[in-house]
Amino acid sequence: MNTNKRLGMGLVGPGFIAAHHLDAVRRLGDVDVIAIAGSSDDSARRKAKELKVARSYGRYQDLVQDPAVDVIHNTTPNHLHFAVTMAALGAGKHVISDKPLAMTVEEARQLRDAAVKAGVAHVVTFNYRGNPLVQHARAMIARAEIGAPTFVQGHYLQDWMTDPHVYSWRSDPDKGGASSALGDIGSHWCDLAEHVAGLRIQSVLADLTTVVPVRYSGGESAEAFAQTVAGGGIRHEIHSEDLATVLLRFENGAKGCFTAAQVLPGHKNDLRLEVNGRAASLQWRQEHQNELWLGHAARPSELIVKDPSILAGDARRFAHLPAGHQESWSDAFFNVIADAYDWVREGGAPAAKPAPTATFDDGYRSHRVIDAILKSHAAGGAWQTVANP
Repeated sequence: MNTNKRLGMGLVGPGFIAAHHLDAVRRLGDVDVIAIAGSSDDSARRKAKELKVARSYGRYQDLVQDPAVDVIHNTTPNHLHFAVTMAALGAGKHVISDKPLAMTVEEARQLRDAAVKAGVAHVVTFNYRGNPLVQHARAMIARAEIGAPTFVQGHYLQDWMTDPHVYSWRSDPDKGGASSALGDIGSHWCDLAEHVAGLRIQSVLADLTTVVPVRYSGGESAEAFAQTVAGGGIRHEIHSEDLATVLLRFENGAKGCFTAAQVLPGHKNDLRLEVNGRAASLQWRQEHQNELWLGHAARPSELIVKDPSILAGDARRFAHLPAGHQESWSDAFFNVIADAYDWVREGGAPAAKPAPTATFDDGYRSHRVIDAILKSHAAGGAWQTVANP
């Protein structure tokens, strides 16, 4: 591929996260936003005007075939991920997909295999990998600065679905899949834990709960993080989990645990990951993402504050501002998208993939972990091994 040419980007599914994809791409400076595709001509046209995109399509198939589009961003609801991504791969396009990769483990495997066969860049937006201090923590652990990890713990907690009058397609198994909170945010935590600790989750034991068993809507799905859907008397019985607690066993013998929930008041986007080693502990909190806590037993603990001059590995290039200048969620997302397009410009060659980039294989891995958690709960809380590829 000509690494100097301007690339064309098309997006399918202009919902909550779409604006952040477009913002990141526009910040690159050498990628043109060509078009978006929605669920109808009218809705796509409205969204295109709102998002300041010149061209719109009412069918994703038409966008996929647009010769000006080199890269497809798939930001549709979960049940459309497989069809849209498979069509894009079939057209030879590079693909950047939101998680989960698909609705089922088998669909995820098919997409992984199709992407590899197509020889294109294939990226899943596990965006927390893009934080400078996440990458610094990963480098510290890889250099054995905290010793061998013995315990990996944390949570991902939100409250936007606390009100029973908030109803989202994420709670509908036909659109969101078999899992709700785990598939939506628990998958982020598991990917981050494995990425930072450098360890694979080997087996899980889970207890899942539906705190809000009945929800109400006016017939439409709430946007993510919407607090209330006014009025609405349509009753929806909910069977997927909105609260999950999971014990973990890692491949090196380390243990762990995490909680994922979207119904805990006061927790807005509370992601926390802690890795405990024999020599020290590391903790990163998404809501305080410019800080990394380093815990010691025999001397005072430390707070590592983001400063490009002291960061290691990929962390340094992920920090765009000097010390004392705070970077944000959108900056981390930009880092993930920038790495994805670096890979695109190398034609998707496997050897050219940036180390922090999550691929469709990572997306398939995420499905296998969540599937094992669901099976553990269904078995009454029995340990379940994460399936091999």
